[in-house]
Amino acid sequence: MIKLISVAAFLLLAQPALAADPAPAKPTAPVRGMMRYDTNGDGWVDKSEWAAGQEARFKELDINKDGKLSQDELFARTPAAPGNVLPTDRQFDRQSAYFQRMDTDKDGFVSKAEFMAQADRNFARCDLDKDGRINTAECRQALRRRTATPVNSDR
Repeated sequence: MIKLISVAAFLLLAQPALAADPAPAKPTAPVRGMMRYDTNGDGWVDKSEWAAGQEARFKELDINKDGKLSQDELFARTPAAPGNVLPTDRQFDRQSAYFQRMDTDKDGFVSKAEFMAQADRNFARCDLDKDGRINTAECRQALRRRTATPVNSDR
């Protein structure tokens, strides 16, 4: 009987500790880069996840919501935000050249169709094994490959 009373007393006294939630999980860092588009969490970004992510990115970049991106919108930087700096002259020149390549109709803006066409090219370039899905490692490997066309060295 004394054992039963001891166990009951222990359970009554321990109830708050037993009922308490386990230690809260540490907050995880936000997923960055291309893997933020891995919506099903399988460690791969498939073509549909990539397309949905790029459409959302276009909407986010289109600050004035006119359905097209200016060069300023595409490469917007806020110097006041932690970690953001304005581009160097060389980076600005590269950004300008990239914008001109994306602006295939040469109207001074990148339309959603032009943006998505570039996104498709980026996905295809990263999908080395052509299985319709990519991850960071596969994309890094693709970006390390030399381009098929040599770059003009007198730039």
